[in-house]
Amino acid sequence: MRRRVLIFGLVAVAAVGTAHAQQTGKVPRIAVVHPSHPVATLTETSFSPGIRAIFTELRRLGYVEGKNILIERYSGEGRAAHYTDLARDVARSNPDLIITIGNDLVLDFKATTTTIPIIGTFGVPVEAGIVPSLARPGGNITGVSVDVGGEQWDKRVQLLRQVVPLATRFWLLQSRAQRDRWEAEQRESDRRTGTTSTVGQLLERPINEAEYRRAFATLAQDRADAIIVSFEAENITNLKLIIELIEKNRLPTIYPLKVFVEAGGLMSYGSDQSEHGRGLAVIADRILKGAKPGDIPVFQPTKFELAINLKTAKALGLKIPPDLLAVADEVIE
Repeated sequence: MRRRVLIFGLVAVAAVGTAHAQQTGKVPRIAVVHPSHPVATLTETSFSPGIRAIFTELRRLGYVEGKNILIERYSGEGRAAHYTDLARDVARSNPDLIITIGNDLVLDFKATTTTIPIIGTFGVPVEAGIVPSLARPGGNITGVSVDVGGEQWDKRVQLLRQVVPLATRFWLLQSRAQRDRWEAEQRESDRRTGTTSTVGQLLERPINEAEYRRAFATLAQDRADAIIVSFEAENITNLKLIIELIEKNRLPTIYPLKVFVEAGGLMSYGSDQSEHGRGLAVIADRILKGAKPGDIPVFQPTKFELAINLKTAKALGLKIPPDLLAVADEVIE
């Protein structure tokens, strides 16, 4: 496994004490696998609130890394063509549990193992073919649904139009891998919200700095009024670069998570990343104590946050309506 991991640049870092655990077989070993965040950020001090919450909640539940739990960390480094190989390598190491992020990796793990419990975050999991039911997912997969689909899309469009009332063309920053899903949601949202045109900008994988710069180089010709950033792992990994490129184009933008606004983005609307992470940890605890993943309902978000950065709004020459500020969960001045 190690040779292949090094060849593909997919890094694994094992917790202290792994060798002892393999000898005794008493300490549970879990694999945390992210499609794009660097391995070094998969910790309790991560820039990502969701990742931080996984480890914070595990510690709160009594798990001490290197003592009563062993954690191996893996990153796909955004190289989607190798996600399948990564899933196979992780499964071959036979951990007691796999925690992973995003539809692509969850589906790769689903195709790789039917025996190792898999906990994932995913969007619309029934429609994506990940589980047959939210209430009783069956099989070896359960997790947290981080995106409720069209409702969140509509809300983001409506929020942008409160700030930019005449906006009709929205530029969506998305990957080609999610094209079919996003296009279906866009068509339905256009019908429901009265948007006359939604422009999709497809990111080709591997999604890296050069690919983001290529995508934004086409922005002027698309004549967009505003930007919507999709909820994909690579976008979260590259949030600082995305914000930098958007600032250069000076277009109103709505993001899927509050962490973007804290980093200088205009506004965000989406479910609470910390809630996602805590949900993953609680499910992991239940499975490590004997529950079957197929019997654990998919956790669905209950908290949705609206965050607004007034400093960014001022820089763009935008006035945020008072009624919108009144309902915001966080306003950064």
